[in-house]
Amino acid sequence: MNKIFTLLLLGCMAVAANAQTPAPVPTAQAFGKADKADLELKACDFEKDANAEILFDKAEVYFDQTYNIVTERHKRIKIFNDNGKSEANIRIEYYSANRSEYISGLQAQTINAANGTPEIVKVDKKQIFTEVIDKYRSAMVFSFPNVKPGSILEYKYRLTSASITDFPDWYFQSDLPTRYSELSTNVPDILFYKQLVNVHSPYVVDKTNSSNAHIQALANIPSLKDEPFMGSRSDNSERILFQLLSIKPTNGFTQTYQDSWKKVGENKADDEDFGGQINRKLTGEEAIIAKAKGLKTDDNKISYLFNEVKNTVKWNDSYARYTNDGTVKAWDKKIGNSTEINLILTHLLKKSGVKVYPMLVSTRSNGRVNPAYPSFYQFNTTVAYIPVDSNKYYVLDATNKYNIYNQVPNNYLNSFGLYINKDDQVYDLAFLDDKDPVRQIVLINAEIKPEGKMSGTADISSFAYNRVNCIKKYKTDGEKKYIDFLRNDNNNMKIASVKFENMEVDTLPLQQKMDFNLDLPGADENYIYFNSNLFTNLKTNPFLNENRVTDIDFGYRDNYAITGIFKLPAGYKVDALPKSISMMIPDKSIIFRRIVAEQDGSIMIRLNVDFKQSMYFKENYPEFHEFCKKMYEMLNEQVVLKKS
Repeated sequence: MNKIFTLLLLGCMAVAANAQTPAPVPTAQAFGKADKADLELKACDFEKDANAEILFDKAEVYFDQTYNIVTERHKRIKIFNDNGKSEANIRIEYYSANRSEYISGLQAQTINAANGTPEIVKVDKKQIFTEVIDKYRSAMVFSFPNVKPGSILEYKYRLTSASITDFPDWYFQSDLPTRYSELSTNVPDILFYKQLVNVHSPYVVDKTNSSNAHIQALANIPSLKDEPFMGSRSDNSERILFQLLSIKPTNGFTQTYQDSWKKVGENKADDEDFGGQINRKLTGEEAIIAKAKGLKTDDNKISYLFNEVKNTVKWNDSYARYTNDGTVKAWDKKIGNSTEINLILTHLLKKSGVKVYPMLVSTRSNGRVNPAYPSFYQFNTTVAYIPVDSNKYYVLDATNKYNIYNQVPNNYLNSFGLYINKDDQVYDLAFLDDKDPVRQIVLINAEIKPEGKMSGTADISSFAYNRVNCIKKYKTDGEKKYIDFLRNDNNNMKIASVKFENMEVDTLPLQQKMDFNLDLPGADENYIYFNSNLFTNLKTNPFLNENRVTDIDFGYRDNYAITGIFKLPAGYKVDALPKSISMMIPDKSIIFRRIVAEQDGSIMIRLNVDFKQSMYFKENYPEFHEFCKKMYEMLNEQVVLKKS
């Protein structure tokens, strides 16, 4: 008996020991060598619904004898289904001007399983193309052949950079789950790079080897999925950014580099493709400047010149932090990139006597500017910046025909811009935001019919950004699609047409007036149900997920006021009526109020939602999520009428 007990105990100890053995860390493999298990892999182990998975992504970054930065990269992707086949299209962008960067040694191949053995089909070198993006950038583009569910896509290349400032950033996380991601860096002692690290997962490798290479690796990294009102993907990815701070030559003298925004600004002020463009004379500018100077106020001048440039030069849909053809050619050809257009505007404003400076900014999709990381490469476009007084400024972007001169474009809110005042040698950051609430007012006057229908009028007043959004949507999509938007795609509602007022007057709210008819669902011989939350985008809660990994960035503060007066049908009385209520999130950053009253055969319901902030951080999401859940339930609470 004791012998049996001892054997059972040993067996249990063995099982426990096996259970405590950590899973092996996945690693990269030699080029062309694919494990049978990877060839037969049907799904990502830690993200089962993924269409594809990065099996590994490995980079070695080092310096050659002439202090060029060399990046050797090797990447392998597994395709699980037809939806993942788009990963076979590869695009590698680099700075090609004066061969400041170039790609060499590219090898790429598709690996498929054929009767249990790997079948390799190499990418034909004739099918690898170099695409010129602009005067500075190019891209190497190719597609893998013979791709199908089960394929492994593999490529490697060498990127050489002649600038020691262009140390490559590394993103561990992407839109695909990644089984293993490794960065190896080997930096000479005379160079000092600052690292900005945004890594939440524990490193599976973090060591320095005998060759003085620092190796950092993560494993089983989930994909970064899109979430409602998230900022840029780069802001939210696990990553390491590098910035050159100083060079220490052998004589002991240390030279600091672009370790301040002042140095970044000075560099751009003297750049031929940026600051050097501002004073260039434009064809026929004399008449435009003379007219501007004849206007009474600076605001009149700014508005006139802004609209003149906006309506004269077409944007080519390219955001760029420098000019390509230059301002003169862009003006003559009447088409240009974002920086060309806004430097033209800056030039005309300056010549007309307006105190204006070029400002480097970053769009929301490009990412928020980190003030602790002085780098020109954080920006992706330029605007004209006009400081009016200590509390007021204008940020002008003439690329979008729906922008207005006295409202910071939504695309740049909640981030920093670097303004460049070369005359006074001031180069500094300014935070771009809009603290005023942006109102949306909806007035509804309707009658409930005994047959379960509602008919009435709606009057919508849209201010500031809401005004711009409505006009852009109407002019881009057309009236039919815009009416579908107002109906919230509710097939029970009919709107014949919409009458607009103040569409061409920037200083006034956009007025939208309409007649509507609505079939009320659920109505029967004894009961009628209706909801007062009409003609808003507050019908559906976008924050249903209990967990969130990114910050919420609305851009601006919203304030909704919806008032409805509903005349009750004869022979009916109120059976259930939402209660008046006021509630707020614990930090008081969102307030919801509902006021309900019944008088003389009518019901009045007033809804108000006031967002006190434009940004909410993911760390506070649990309470934000819970509040939104309750608020949207109350917004959509029904009135119930019963036949007397």
